[in-house]
Amino acid sequence: MVELFESHDRECFEVLAYSYGPDDNSAMRARLASAFDRFVDIRALSHPEAARTVHADKVDILIDLKGYTHHARPAISAYRPAPVQVSYLGYPATMGAEFIDYIIVDPFVVPQDQQPFFSERLVHLPGSYQVNDRRREVAGAGASRRDWGLPAGALVFCCFNNSYKISPTFFDIWMRLLRSVPGSVLWLLETNNLVKDNLRSEAGKRGVEAGRLIFAPIVSSAEHLGRHRHADLFLDTLPCNAHTTASDALWAGLPVLTCRGATFAGRVAASLLMAIGMPELVTGSHEDYEWTALALAHDPQRLSAFRSKLENNRDAGAPFDLPKSTANIEAAYARMWQTWSSGQKPAAFSIESA
Repeated sequence: MVELFESHDRECFEVLAYSYGPDDNSAMRARLASAFDRFVDIRALSHPEAARTVHADKVDILIDLKGYTHHARPAISAYRPAPVQVSYLGYPATMGAEFIDYIIVDPFVVPQDQQPFFSERLVHLPGSYQVNDRRREVAGAGASRRDWGLPAGALVFCCFNNSYKISPTFFDIWMRLLRSVPGSVLWLLETNNLVKDNLRSEAGKRGVEAGRLIFAPIVSSAEHLGRHRHADLFLDTLPCNAHTTASDALWAGLPVLTCRGATFAGRVAASLLMAIGMPELVTGSHEDYEWTALALAHDPQRLSAFRSKLENNRDAGAPFDLPKSTANIEAAYARMWQTWSSGQKPAAFSIESA
């Protein structure tokens, strides 16, 4: 999100950050700190102390970027330190909390007919709700497939999602694909030896040699983005999609094949693909997903065409068009503030494209 913070119109908005995460002394931490008009470290403050700090700063709209994710502190928002409070980006679901007024989404991840299942009012951005930093470095092409432990001439299926997103249903599909495409491999993110051993064991039970599952070690962001060029097709998961991992792959030029789920968490990759004009890679069933992956694996020219289309469409699509996305989000904030200032209750609304 960092470029969003950098891009806000300072004529209309003062942008403050409240950080309760550790200071890792990274370049990204330094960039974030400088992206705001004021960056306040509240790690040492209790929940009520942190809420009093936000309130004393006379914040008009407080954006919760964590929801109920790891190390989150929703208790701060529960004190209602700001008149308008919003959930955005970090938590792909309702918080079910009366102290959060709105959730910023798009019509694909959360259609309007899902409003009854959200305690927050839905705010629909045009295209995709997700924003992405365009300054992310993609490491150069110096490394080869062999440097990453990949066979030079093989078809490389890839999924860099967290291992807990790999369901038995989709693992079964992947193994059938490997059996149907001679010499192909599946490239996964290496999290720990237990996961690696278990997945390879399960592959063996499904008639796939363990060595055809290749694990990518944790590396720097630039190296991770750069190695995507050595894969042929990113295979998504359900019930929880690729989120950041999908935008990483698309930013790096790797086509993503997804299956549209029934929930916010299962529709993010599809939202990204629709927003950059690649609906052909959004499937509606497990069977369609498997058939499309197999068809693409046997049609390298079509896969190459998708890479070219992605390269042509990416920068103009909502997830990577930061100026337009920033303007849309700012329009949403202005509408929220206007509603509160006029004494009206929060209500769902949509933003037309800037």
